Amino acid sequence: MTTTPRTDAPADAPADTPPDAPPATRTRTRTRAQAQARARRRDRRVYLRSHPLLFALLAATRRRPVRRLGRTLLVHDPAAYREALTALPLDRTAPRTTGGAARAALRGDGTVLFDQDGPDHRTDRRELAAALGTASVARLRTAWQPLLKAHLAPLNTATGTGTGTGTRTVDLVPLAQDLSGTVVRALLGCPAAPRPLASAAADAAAASVRSHLPGPRRPRAEGAAARAADRLRELLGPGADARSAMVAVAAVNTTVAALPRAVARCADAGLWDQAADPALRPALVDELLRVTAASPVLPRVAAAAGSLGGCPVRSGDRLLLVARHAADAHRSDPDARTPAAPALAHLVFGAGPHACPGAGVARALLTDVLEALAPYRPVVTRARADRRAALPGWRVLTVGTTS
Repeated sequence: MTTTPRTDAPADAPADTPPDAPPATRTRTRTRAQAQARARRRDRRVYLRSHPLLFALLAATRRRPVRRLGRTLLVHDPAAYREALTALPLDRTAPRTTGGAARAALRGDGTVLFDQDGPDHRTDRRELAAALGTASVARLRTAWQPLLKAHLAPLNTATGTGTGTGTRTVDLVPLAQDLSGTVVRALLGCPAAPRPLASAAADAAAASVRSHLPGPRRPRAEGAAARAADRLRELLGPGADARSAMVAVAAVNTTVAALPRAVARCADAGLWDQAADPALRPALVDELLRVTAASPVLPRVAAAAGSLGGCPVRSGDRLLLVARHAADAHRSDPDARTPAAPALAHLVFGAGPHACPGAGVARALLTDVLEALAPYRPVVTRARADRRAALPGWRVLTVGTTS
């Protein structure tokens, strides 16, 4: 008989209640701790089922701020993580980095944003940031609100199946696909329907990851990646360039990975009271995005010598920047009443001039989803990890409510 090694430590337990605390208070504290533990266990499954080797490696090396394995540095410490993104020169076109993979898979010509630096990057980033600003979020909300209402209608007693009794459920993965596809359509003005567009963007990302895995070259994988990229560009419409395709890939894959995971954490940990409170909801959104860390690892390559966390870095070293650990997602549970500092929580979106420009849209989207779900206080009824996806996530995440 074999046992599965433990690959992740539990989050810090809540502070002990005073010895003279009433029994009811002690019971509530114990119940909250059990709920958070249940939420962590479920969320861990998306790593163990889809990226088990990577997750085991990260867990085994996380006790040191920076760990060197040959020419690869695993960066876990928040200060070193931030330094790598803001102070260390990086080769943004190197193979097996985000920029290099995007450029190869999407047949880019230096305009996929992730592979840029200097004036060109600043110009393109300003344009994208303007398209994702406050006014754009307000416009996007008018597009996704009706969609959100329609998807969640089965939870309503008046519109659910049967006579208003029994369990009413909704799968949040198709909802996330439609929401992200709707955002991409609105941003890029493409003619495709949301679901096929989201599916094509997910396929392009998954194929790109498979074609850039370590080991021998995979000709078939590279061909599949090229075909997936062509299909996505075709759906985006005439004149779609590599940067447009990259926006679609990033928006869809992070949303489909993060949104169902965030709702599952909220449901399993019993945080619907915080989701229902307008004063606490913004902090809860940041906390859920922090602990889910949709892009848990950022692969980069050093373009010059330097040091990170006291560890020497040589030009050409591969850097695995572990956003999940830098944001303390593996140890600190989400709680809007005692949230992590914004500087720490926002590390899941990167840092410096290359931080994710879509962070505001991500927060607004999750805010609206939590607000819409909070009155039902749903529980997770079914969850199945997606083994093919580029980012750890659920293939099925069904929540339900009983009357």
